Amino acid sequence: MNYVDSAPGVHPTLRQPLPGRGGLQSTVRSADASVAGLADAAEHAVAPVAVVGLGYVGLPTALALLAAGNQVIGLDADEGRLEAIRRREVDLLPSDHDRLSRYLPDDRFTLTADPAQLARARTVLICVPTPVDRHLVPDLTAMAAACATAVEHAVPGQLLMLTSTTYVGTTRDLLVRPLTERGFAVGREVFVAFSPERIDPGNSLHTQDTTPRVVGGAGEHSTALAAALLRRTAPSVHVLASPEEAEMTKLWENTFRAVNIALANEFADDCHALGLEPGPIIGAAATKPYGFMPFYPGPGVGGHCIPCDPHYLLWQLRAQRVASPLISTAMTAIASRPTHVVDRVRELLADRGLSLSGAKVLVVGVAYKPGVADLRESPALEIMDRLAAAGVKVRFTDPLVPVLRLGAVELTSETAPEYEPWDLILIHTLHPQADLSWLSEVPEERTVLDATYRLDSAPARVVL
Repeated sequence: MNYVDSAPGVHPTLRQPLPGRGGLQSTVRSADASVAGLADAAEHAVAPVAVVGLGYVGLPTALALLAAGNQVIGLDADEGRLEAIRRREVDLLPSDHDRLSRYLPDDRFTLTADPAQLARARTVLICVPTPVDRHLVPDLTAMAAACATAVEHAVPGQLLMLTSTTYVGTTRDLLVRPLTERGFAVGREVFVAFSPERIDPGNSLHTQDTTPRVVGGAGEHSTALAAALLRRTAPSVHVLASPEEAEMTKLWENTFRAVNIALANEFADDCHALGLEPGPIIGAAATKPYGFMPFYPGPGVGGHCIPCDPHYLLWQLRAQRVASPLISTAMTAIASRPTHVVDRVRELLADRGLSLSGAKVLVVGVAYKPGVADLRESPALEIMDRLAAAGVKVRFTDPLVPVLRLGAVELTSETAPEYEPWDLILIHTLHPQADLSWLSEVPEERTVLDATYRLDSAPARVVL
């Protein structure tokens, strides 16, 4: 049995056993004893960690913690997801696939759908989706349920840390207050913090171990424990004064990106009106060593970050009757981008005497970004749905997405698209591993609409 000494000069000395795989091995008898038993932050950081939600954030987080030497309990309510992880049929970076193969047989890694297992952990990380509904209103269902589960199974001495992007005040609303209502003294008996995830799916240049983290805790003890754990998987940790500051940091990050992407799309449209290509111009502007950051136009924005996160801020501001016109305009422009793509398809077909009804259109790449098999909020889905509703015979090809569903219709990726006489080919996502050399053979009387602005060359290429 391993024991941890409390930090000298901070709490009375008490030796308390760490929780083992069979559950908590001791009972903390009082609030003071539970604080004393926490020991210093460094000792707490190496104790078992539970990760609630094993999606595109939770699973890589669990693997990073395992690589750092922690015992990890991976909790997910979806048994299908757990089975997919066990079969290794999940979308991960190659390095994380290697980790998954290494740690699946390791008895330090537990996969479970049983929330009672949370009591075995000294830290509980909540990593669940925070989408918006079709009215662009935050959908708090998964996050509220995950936080309620963590609160229900919380034990003295635990750190509960929320990582899901959300509105300012969520950590207090869904963790601090319910824990207090359960009778816990937050900051003395249990500890709470917020540290937004910064995972960039499919990007091997920005992994967890190369990306700094920010954190804000409910009190200095909570912050210290959270920072110590985060340092095990991040190169540095920036400490903030409160969970609210950390929550607003993530909203600022992704709202900044959303506004600049909306500007890049508008700038690309302006370039088109003036007969210019935006790519070389953006590249030239990026040579300026200060005051400019390149953002690139495209067919829209997908994933659960940029098209969703700013709406958590706007939703909260509307409730307080605070206007944020620049952000609102940017998000409206982002939401309308797929419609702009469909309008451009209609225009290009009309130039050749064709209508949408009956036209054969191929979408190249349907994932929301290159290098992933992720369809969440992908603009391709809305584009294809709108084209199909207008009578287009729409198909797709994507080496990472074998099947997708449009309403009641299931479509299979075209494996030999070069042999079909498409009326128009829409380039939506350029996967690095995709062989698109056949596009150079598309005759000029056909149309290749490059919505990425990054296609090297094709005789029939036009841009949005």
